[in-house]
Amino acid sequence: MDSALSPHERVVDFVPQTVTRTVKLLVAGNFGVGKTTFVGSVSEIRPLRTEETITEASVGVDDMAGLPGKTTTTVAMDFGRITVNPSLALYLFGTPGQRRFVPIWEDLAVGALGALVLVDTRRLEKADESLSILEERGVPYAVAVNDFEGAPRYGLDEVRDALDLDASTPLMRLDARDRNPCLQSLITLVEHLLETQVPTTAQAG
Repeated sequence: MDSALSPHERVVDFVPQTVTRTVKLLVAGNFGVGKTTFVGSVSEIRPLRTEETITEASVGVDDMAGLPGKTTTTVAMDFGRITVNPSLALYLFGTPGQRRFVPIWEDLAVGALGALVLVDTRRLEKADESLSILEERGVPYAVAVNDFEGAPRYGLDEVRDALDLDASTPLMRLDARDRNPCLQSLITLVEHLLETQVPTTAQAG
């Protein structure tokens, strides 16, 4: 399934003049969870990517277990933009997944109102690190299970228990290649941020 925008459908001009508010969001998660694919699926502009080919230098450094076919990795960030209504635009910053890039997370988190954390049921335990980093920095988040083909499929209640998520934390499932559920997950995150008393006049991005 792939309902991402084609290059010819992407908007390549400036933010529409009707936009009065911009919000910076992180798309976070561990190594290989689908962040680059997610940003590429929803972005209305050609996404900025900082991917590099995985080489032998990663052996013993990056945990490749459970990631067949993984050949590239984000080394700085992914960046995209989506205008969700005439007055609101979201700036998306995909974080690198490896622990050694935590200093980059520090910079990307500045000004971010929240994060969408992608998790992979093939490596569900790896999500704890990403959640801890956000919690340590006071960044509110929602969680989305990215359903990879052939991956174990657990109920959302089971995932919530496994990750020890608070009952108020939004939890959903999606396919990072499919634009519509990805967009809905961002809307859910923004609604959650507003409901948890993020100031409606705040500007970020």
